[in-house]
Amino acid sequence: MKPRQSRRGRLTRSAEFERVYKRGSSCANRHLVLYSFPNQASGASDAPRVGFSVSRRVGGAVERNRVKRVLREAVQAVLEEVRGGHDIVLVARPELLQLAQSEGLRGVQGALVDLLTRAGLTDEQPRQAGRRRAGSTERKAA
Repeated sequence: MKPRQSRRGRLTRSAEFERVYKRGSSCANRHLVLYSFPNQASGASDAPRVGFSVSRRVGGAVERNRVKRVLREAVQAVLEEVRGGHDIVLVARPELLQLAQSEGLRGVQGALVDLLTRAGLTDEQPRQAGRRRAGSTERKAA
């Protein structure tokens, strides 16, 4: 059994969520919406604080709790790769329940890593769709 994430590593207050929603930037895919905002109170070396929002559109209480459980586990698995000093809110879309049921933790983790990379919160470079194809060469400016 994995240790639970401490309350310090989570967003819990409504005002914290509002600050991230209003002042932060967002990135989305068909399963999740990610909002992030730099946290001045913590240093860049501190682990990011994460909050979760799963609305009734996702399903009943049992389904919402299942989605939150899988999402928390996915975040714990990739938390070491995420840059510190940010507050992050993850909003689950109804398609996340279907992904969790069909592909489980691995599918949810893949969707999360994709979003974190596109948002620039990991050390990997964000992928830009349509920029380069695999195997193509860049021309050097003369």
